[in-house]
Amino acid sequence: MADRSFLNWPFFEDRHRDLAEALDGWATSNLRSVNHSDTDAACRKLVKMLGDVGFLTHSASEEGPLDVRSLCLIRETLARHDGLADFSFAMQGLGTGAISLFGTPEQKAAWLPKTRSGQAISAFALTEPQSGSDVANSTMTAVLDGDEYVLNGEKTWISNGGIADVYSLFARTGEAPGAQGLSAFIFTPDTPGFEVVERLDTIAPHPLATLRFTDARVPATSMLGAPGQGFKIAMSVLDVFRSTVAAAALGFARRALDEALARVTTRYVQGAPLFDLQMVQGHIADMALDIDAAALLVYRAAWTKDSGAPRVTREAAMAKLFATDQAQQIIDKAVQLHGGDGVRSGETVEQLYREIRALRIYEGASDVQRVIIARQTLAAQQGS
Repeated sequence: MADRSFLNWPFFEDRHRDLAEALDGWATSNLRSVNHSDTDAACRKLVKMLGDVGFLTHSASEEGPLDVRSLCLIRETLARHDGLADFSFAMQGLGTGAISLFGTPEQKAAWLPKTRSGQAISAFALTEPQSGSDVANSTMTAVLDGDEYVLNGEKTWISNGGIADVYSLFARTGEAPGAQGLSAFIFTPDTPGFEVVERLDTIAPHPLATLRFTDARVPATSMLGAPGQGFKIAMSVLDVFRSTVAAAALGFARRALDEALARVTTRYVQGAPLFDLQMVQGHIADMALDIDAAALLVYRAAWTKDSGAPRVTREAAMAKLFATDQAQQIIDKAVQLHGGDGVRSGETVEQLYREIRALRIYEGASDVQRVIIARQTLAAQQGS
């Protein structure tokens, strides 16, 4: 059983502990029955399941701020049980984050009840073929024509692309050059001029797509926030959800440690369990140490945001960088301790090995996080 002692840390309130325990019990009883052979169908089912039991209510807020500690606990718990379940929950939050944080009462009322109940699937359409982490280099345009905006351009690597019912979409409206000329919109895929160009296959299957917009018209009332606020909106959403990526990595790492412990205590070499070897004990110790260190960074960032900090850019970047990079190493150790079984298709540690890699790339690659941390550290010193 995964370590639960961290729930007694002072970062959490009783409601967080109750949430973690309830979700863990539900996941144990329900997630193993989900068939993953059809990724799209599995995601639709998982979103509906999570909505039916109420866990998606935490993914968006119709009033008040999002509770980042709850988001992180949910992602950690789901990732420990099922990577696709974590993905399904995470995208409901990321996809509607801009609506939660910047939507009008009418925009929130139109979409959040649907996404929080699992009746609608959401997506976050920011990345473009030539602009991944460099959001300011986005070239998709939104040109005002009367009371509508005309959209032209492409988005790629869009999670839930092709199955989403609503997209938070970012395009250049041109109020200023670079980052200051972007705006955010609510977009629905039934709009003429929208096309799913390609579905993207990855080492850990998820719904991903390249999207094309050709003279696609949306009402001006679909804009989120004000013209030119798109970059601010995108960064505010990522500021909240970047910590949750780290939490998902933490969940993967905890599962890898559990699998490794089960292996080394039941596999015998020369009449003794693998765990009796000092080198194996060293690997287990390193894994446990890195998990606790990652958890401290994750829940520090979440607690700081929930305590009222307007931004947690530095804390979230540290959490994402450390948790995802260390989870990769922890899972690699678990694969090694499993020997040949560790690379057998379908084994839990083999699945974790494929799942973890993307987390070091999306929502800001590891090297981007290093740049953010360095700049934030220098700014703090210069401001003191």
